[in-house]
Amino acid sequence: MQWQFVVLLSVAIPIILFPVAFVWYMNLKGVYEALRGTKAKGVAGREASGHSTV
Repeated sequence: MQWQFVVLLSVAIPIILFPVAFVWYMNLKGVYEALRGTKAKGVAGREASGHSTV
């Protein structure tokens, strides 16, 4: 491999992968927040109705 190609790859790969990793992080964060919100609503609903989990 020519040294220019190695330099090109070492510069291009992070530029391509950073936005991909950022979008993946945002998607996982959204799923996590949605699950957390659903769980919080379920717990609040049970407390308001007087039901216990025991």
